[in-house]
Amino acid sequence: NLAQGGTTPSLGMMTVVRQQLTIAVHVLIRPRAGDFCYSKAEFAVMRQDVLAAKEAGVDGVVLGILLPDGTLDKPRCRELIELARPLSVTFHRAFDMTPDPHAALDDLLKLGIDRLLTSGQAGTAVQGQALIRQLQQQAGERLIVLAGGGVTTQNASALLKATGVQELHAGSSCTEWVPSRMTFQNQNLVMGNDPGASEYAIQQVTARRVRELLTAIKSTEIRG
Repeated sequence: NLAQGGTTPSLGMMTVVRQQLTIAVHVLIRPRAGDFCYSKAEFAVMRQDVLAAKEAGVDGVVLGILLPDGTLDKPRCRELIELARPLSVTFHRAFDMTPDPHAALDDLLKLGIDRLLTSGQAGTAVQGQALIRQLQQQAGERLIVLAGGGVTTQNASALLKATGVQELHAGSSCTEWVPSRMTFQNQNLVMGNDPGASEYAIQQVTARRVRELLTAIKSTEIRG
């Protein structure tokens, strides 16, 4: 669900992906689009989604909960982290909505988070690279800083050098719009609320796009 920044996949999706891939699989725990301040009912859903991810046999979960003032909801985050263990836990870009990133990182370190996904509180990781570098220096080896947001084959190499991070996160840049296989197409309506959308094109991650990004990253490693 890239159009809304990602939401939790179904248990069926988690299970099939885990069965077909040998690489590490980390599942997003996000019950809806929008802010990261959740109701009691939404938090209950998140708890069940963490359990579903464990049932599916994935390697980690990706989560984040904030209080109305934008600071971390530490009690709820701690509860989900404890529920998720022994899986790896990543805190997602809810971090980019916090008022004090350095204080938020300190909180994450105290919570024992394994990885932080951030764009440096900017629209893209390139725009936020100065803060990402500061966060990497602050975290040291206590936590993995994962730079994400607008990462492409064109900027991946420079971003790694500028921030000092070892990992990048890419979304839309690794996708392509794949035409529908439908031979009959009713163009008079759409099923969602975007009148400009098409029901006959599907946004999918493709091996070609992923391979291109990996090549860009590996070229940085080779050049040192």
